[in-house]
Formats: sequence, structure tokens, C-alpha cells
Amino acid sequence: MHLVIRLAAVIALSLLSPAILAQAQTPAAVEQTGARATVLSFESEAQVNALASQGKTVVFFFASWCPNCRATVAELNARWADVNPELTLVIADYDKESALKGKYGVTYQDTFVLLDAAGEPLKSWNAGGVDGLNANTAS
Repeated sequence: MHLVIRLAAVIALSLLSPAILAQAQTPAAVEQTGARATVLSFESEAQVNALASQGKTVVFFFASWCPNCRATVAELNARWADVNPELTLVIADYDKESALKGKYGVTYQDTFVLLDAAGEPLKSWNAGGVDGLNANTAS
């Protein structure tokens, strides 16, 4: 239950208006106990590169106005325990992170990007929820 609340908090912050986000502090890493995946808010390319060098990392480009993104987040909340426990999911704001979108060739919201150990894109896909996330990150 704690996991769902934490994941919801990270997503809720990304849904807030820019004025509210400017006043809110960036959430700290939301690490799960035991064999659970980790979810974080995007802070910088350096953060993403460091995470990628440490293990399997996926960036999810989320837009608050996107119905598919909202459906994906709802599924992630409901099925987080089913996500590959070796995975770190970084949630980036599709509308704000233009440089990151350019670096990874992202042109559509609700896009996931799997990174290699150097922080470069290995694979990208749209939608698919938890099953797509697990299938696209399987070793």
C-alpha cells in the first residue's frame, strides 16, 4: 500500500500546474523494500545517466493532458508489484523536457525509453502498460 501511495504522489506532482510545481520540492527517490522496482521523478540528465550506469533504467515521458498517459499511470499504480524488480522508472514531463526528448528521439507522449549503461537509448515504445514495460526490459 505504501508503494501505491508513493507512486501516486510522484505522478500527482507531475499532474500539478507549473505554478504549483514551482512551489513543490522535487520528490526524493521512491525506493521500495524487498524485490520491488523503483520510481523517480526526472531531475537531470546526470541523474538519469547515473541511474543507467547502476542498472536497468527506463524513462517514461508523461503528459498530464494525455489520456493514454493517465491510463498507463493508473495501471502502474494498480500493478506496481508486477513490474520487473530490477527496474528503475524515471518519469519525465513530456511538455517540459524538450532536450531529453530530442536526445532520445521522442516525438509522442506515453513513450518509454530503455537506456544502456551509458544513458543512451537502446529501445523505445509507446504504451503497453506493465506487460509492455516488462516485455521490453526483459534481459
